[in-house]
Amino acid sequence: MSIFIDRDTRVITQGVTGKTGAFHTRLCRDYANGREAFVAGVHPQRGGEDFEGMPIYASVAEARAATGATVSVVYVPPAGAAAAIWEAVEAGIGLVVAITEGIPVRDMLMLRARMRRREAAGHPPTLLLGPNCPGLITPDEIKIGIMPGHIHRKGRIGVVSRSGTLTYEAVAQLSEIGLGQSTAVGIGGDPINGLKHIDVMRAFQDDPDTDAVIMIGEIGGPDEADCANWCREHFTKPVVGFIAGVTAPPGKRMGHAGALISGGADTAEAKLAVMEACGFAITRNPSEMARVLEKLLR
Repeated sequence: MSIFIDRDTRVITQGVTGKTGAFHTRLCRDYANGREAFVAGVHPQRGGEDFEGMPIYASVAEARAATGATVSVVYVPPAGAAAAIWEAVEAGIGLVVAITEGIPVRDMLMLRARMRRREAAGHPPTLLLGPNCPGLITPDEIKIGIMPGHIHRKGRIGVVSRSGTLTYEAVAQLSEIGLGQSTAVGIGGDPINGLKHIDVMRAFQDDPDTDAVIMIGEIGGPDEADCANWCREHFTKPVVGFIAGVTAPPGKRMGHAGALISGGADTAEAKLAVMEACGFAITRNPSEMARVLEKLLR
């Protein structure tokens, strides 16, 4: 098994004709079951055309009706990305993976409020992964996003991370020592995003084919601490925790839009302390994540 996606998932690409969308859609189609998984592209002015044999529709609603897709991946430029996500929500897409970086915070605030109102009105919820995320992958089945497929290996370890590059680091370490991944999920580093660590950890807890998890966070915000406290009561599998930004000075924004610390409970050391108190095996060295996990499994 896996979480959120598997070999039977059907995906559409919003922004398929742009340089980034075309490049990564091509790589995703070339990975594992990608030719069957990626069923359509969407572009409002290019409906009726095709992308390397894959049909393009003028709207998400048309693409979903024609293909039965349940997932959309968004590569639309920042100015139009929130509207593209909302289009997928209104079309009833179950999971939207927003790769786009630089979506205005105000746009995301308005989008989140609209999604909550829609769900409160009784519509089925849409899960949002990202924005500013690398996507997710179930090795040897399907990848949706920009992660390099060749470093992944089928296995039973979950990975969830705010950092794209540290997602790849954890995955490569696991593969190198012979431990593969059930699913690797990059949730993105923006302050206003969809799925949080706690949502992914709930899914890993319910997945019988995930035996343990590497959870990677960053400075800024309460999400990692909130998740660790939830895990103390509800998560029964071994977890290795790492927080990026141990040396970051308070008040300075570090890369990701959400990685801004006030010097209190959102520092790396404070988050690591909460993780450790909640039963995580922590490491301050990102090169040791898989080795620490390996010791837990012995």
